[in-house]
Amino acid sequence: MQIQTYLKHLPSAMLLSAILASPAHAFCGFYAGKADASLFNRASQVILARDGERTVISMQNDYQGPLSEFVLVVPTPQAIKQGQVRIADKNVFKRLDEFSTPRLAEYHDEDPCRLENYWGPQMGYNMRMMPAPMAMAGAPMMEKAERAKQLGVTIDAKFTLEEYDILSLSAKQSQGLEIWLRENGYQIPKGASSALAPYIKQGMKFFVAKVNLKEQKKTGFSYLRPLQFAFESPKFMLPMRLGMLNAEAGRAQDLIVYVLTRKGRVEAANYRTKKLPANMNLPFFIKPQFGAFYQDMFEKQAKQDGYRSVFTEYFWDMNWCDPCAADPLSAEELQKAGVFWLSGNAIAGFQSMQAPGAQVKMPPLPQSGQRDAMITRLHLRYTPESFPEDLVLTQTRDNENWQARYVIQQPFSGDMQQCREKAAKVDCAAECKPRVEEVLRVQREEPKILRPEWQQKSRDKLHAECLQSCNESKANGLKNALQYYRVDLPNRLEQEKKTLSDLSGWSLQKIEQMPEAQRYSAAAKK
Repeated sequence: MQIQTYLKHLPSAMLLSAILASPAHAFCGFYAGKADASLFNRASQVILARDGERTVISMQNDYQGPLSEFVLVVPTPQAIKQGQVRIADKNVFKRLDEFSTPRLAEYHDEDPCRLENYWGPQMGYNMRMMPAPMAMAGAPMMEKAERAKQLGVTIDAKFTLEEYDILSLSAKQSQGLEIWLRENGYQIPKGASSALAPYIKQGMKFFVAKVNLKEQKKTGFSYLRPLQFAFESPKFMLPMRLGMLNAEAGRAQDLIVYVLTRKGRVEAANYRTKKLPANMNLPFFIKPQFGAFYQDMFEKQAKQDGYRSVFTEYFWDMNWCDPCAADPLSAEELQKAGVFWLSGNAIAGFQSMQAPGAQVKMPPLPQSGQRDAMITRLHLRYTPESFPEDLVLTQTRDNENWQARYVIQQPFSGDMQQCREKAAKVDCAAECKPRVEEVLRVQREEPKILRPEWQQKSRDKLHAECLQSCNESKANGLKNALQYYRVDLPNRLEQEKKTLSDLSGWSLQKIEQMPEAQRYSAAAKK
């Protein structure tokens, strides 16, 4: 593969940017669909666990070219030494994505043709001990050292981590670093010096990794496993700009960041952070096309902001979810994601992530199972022009759960004619006979539990009252069904179609041509 070709397809939004050598509220509901990261082409994913000035960053490589051509250059606030970088678990990215993904919740309308004749003994009791409804639970790279010194490049660390050969570098000036990289076989993109310069001025270091082919074969993996870094820095940021060297002109790319903190929603400090339009009802027939809807809705929101905004897609306590697109991560899974404070000893937990091998072990997790962690899911769609600075983050005091959640309300599957037929089958006389007999029995055996006006009524009067109540329930059922099928449901669907159009940018004509879009509109005319 030619380097020019590969660079056009490299996800430049990745936090740890690649330079190649040769290429609110709690909601009760039922989960029905999701809009995970797989929907977005060229989407990079980063996990960032932060507590105080201690940070653990995990990145997933999307590189698909020849492994011999893969090289990664990462700006870091300090030299990354052996022990501070490790192989991460790829499955953790999948689990965080599934847990925090924008979701579709599904509800079902009740039968509008409910023939509810409540007449009976219970209506005549002095005290009805009815239980209160229960609340729903929320539920190498080494040239001669002298040459490096001439170019102002210092090699601070060199080691091999399974399939990766790793160097940690510092440089005095960007041109020298670029020359060093080129002289060591890295055909980096044009403009590298200007992109490297800001990081050198800030005193940042550079982590460089490439694949050790011999060691990679031993792993048995056909893909590059994720890398995880642990370091301390007062800067809460993602160095994105270096990765933009690989960006295709005029084409926006996506970055999804899962930020794990003890508490407090995380947002951008130097860009606008917005919550997406959410918690709106969409027409029921959008369910099989929810992914397409979310893609177009997100593009509309990002584009109208000139690709200059950071969007919050999820903020939630890692102990529960509602509705659940996936189970919350276990404490063990969160530790794999870099959450080092769950044991209650954050210092020891962080030290275990900076020590080579097993020199320092992670403190044992408590038995309670509680996860002292919140997740903020941020989604950026940007171009090199729209994001001129690296992303600086800040932790807010906002602890209110929120999610990009959308709702479909499935209509009841019947129609007006079925309601008429249902009402016609109700035999009020036959229904009332056993009810009246039960009231008479209570009169004889337990009269004190009946209201006074029920204690002396005759069989005929009781039967007449029951017949009247039964006939009224039939009439009300027909009336409610007529209101539902001819007024409420059609009007609701029209509003939901308009909401769908407003959010997605789809025309109403396109929406009306979708499967099932006309079903209840036609039924409303019957």
